[in-house]
Amino acid sequence: MSNKDKIAVVIREQTSHLPNLIRQNGDSARFAWEEFFYAVIRNEHTRRAYMGYARRLLTWAEERSISLKQISPALVGQFLDELTVSLPSKKLCLAALRHFFDILVTRHVIVLNPALSVRTDRYSVLEGKTSEITPAQARRLLQSIDDTVLKGLRDKVTISILIYTAARVGAVSKLRLRDYIDTGDQYCFRFVDKGGKSREIPVRHDLQQLMKRYVEWSSLQLGSEPNRPLFTTLRRDRKGLSAQPLNAGDVRRMLKRRLSQAGIPIRLSPHSFRVTTITDLLTQGVPLEDVQLLAGHSDPRTTRLYDRRKRSVNRNIVERISI
Repeated sequence: MSNKDKIAVVIREQTSHLPNLIRQNGDSARFAWEEFFYAVIRNEHTRRAYMGYARRLLTWAEERSISLKQISPALVGQFLDELTVSLPSKKLCLAALRHFFDILVTRHVIVLNPALSVRTDRYSVLEGKTSEITPAQARRLLQSIDDTVLKGLRDKVTISILIYTAARVGAVSKLRLRDYIDTGDQYCFRFVDKGGKSREIPVRHDLQQLMKRYVEWSSLQLGSEPNRPLFTTLRRDRKGLSAQPLNAGDVRRMLKRRLSQAGIPIRLSPHSFRVTTITDLLTQGVPLEDVQLLAGHSDPRTTRLYDRRKRSVNRNIVERISI
């Protein structure tokens, strides 16, 4: 199949999945839909979320015999009121609709953005909701993993990177052999984080020793090509590594198994290590700016959401009640 034929197939697939209200408004509406979701939005998770909310609104309007050009601020508000999701999800939905209708206005499909003036209830977060794994639990988890076998060594290295770099699980799962860098005086990991931001984090000495063993061991099976995934799944016979990279979901499931084997609550997630590492460093008096840099946050207020020290203070106060 030629490139021209492949492009035609992609276009047909995209067009066949267009909401009816978009298809009914002609080429300009179709162009705006494809431009926004396939060209403007490059992050696949954002695309999935935004497209889902746009489809829900358009389906909701179609079921009520409301055309695209008849959607008003009042109708957008009514749609939000009827959504059975959390307030943060409603805010995400509203953001998606505002951006989506913006491009419809730009492409002259509609005259005004009906979501622009719509508001949701105020929502303020003082502390993140991610469950925290304690330092003692993290140490017990690492000690419970047998690193004398390749599977155990892979899992221990993966979890250690989550702990000692505070990296997001998506960035860890995307690591390739070339992202483990020898700078001459130390080793670093090069992560590609949210928003396509690239950053390097030094490897601490004990993790470096684990990495040395893992790279040597895995390279015997997978080779030393720079572009190969650093972490891969096991072969079907469970006796070695395959060439299939571990994705973020695989890492989450692996962590759940390891937590269960170590007798630690499985409600914890890879993100729990970010909470613990950030809180631990702040407790030791490391400046907020340095912790923010490690976490890869653009705003220090985001870093503060991971700080669980306030929770400990509140519990101490409660325990002092003499009733």
